[in-house]
Amino acid sequence: MRRDEIRVVPYDPSWPASFEAHRVPLERALAPALVLPIAHIGSTAVPGLGAKPIIDMLAVVVDIGLVDQRAVVESDWVLAPEPDDDAERRLSFCRPTVERRTHHLHVVEESFGGWREWVAFRDHLRTDPEVLRRYEELKRDLASSFGSDPNDRTDYRRGKTAFIMSTLARHQGQGPRPSG
Repeated sequence: MRRDEIRVVPYDPSWPASFEAHRVPLERALAPALVLPIAHIGSTAVPGLGAKPIIDMLAVVVDIGLVDQRAVVESDWVLAPEPDDDAERRLSFCRPTVERRTHHLHVVEESFGGWREWVAFRDHLRTDPEVLRRYEELKRDLASSFGSDPNDRTDYRRGKTAFIMSTLARHQGQGPRPSG
């Protein structure tokens, strides 16, 4: 049962260092399956953007069947399945606990196209202050409306997804796209 209610806090400049502190041990644990270096994604990866204080990390692998889940758990991570993980061939881990996460690791197969959108949106937010401002405002509104139940994130996610997809559609072809 989660206890980390949805709340958006001001950007914390320590978030990138927290990501880095966990990246290296995870890359060692995932090395046989990794396709790319582990990336810092989500709102905590965008300087100046208010966010839920959970560091999102992305590990792109050739096949989740090659992931040594025991090695990840031995690196002080907890297996924390998310809705649709099985259908989309993803794995989710968090730390320190499922109830109160500070970090979330998304392990996805390279063939899962969604990770490219996650990276593209992060990169767009880093370069467009107006979209960043509107996105933070939306997240605060969604958290206020739907954030009281830490175990039901459906409406919060749905509201963010609509904004993300419309932003990516409007700006498709502008600026660099992730390779892969």
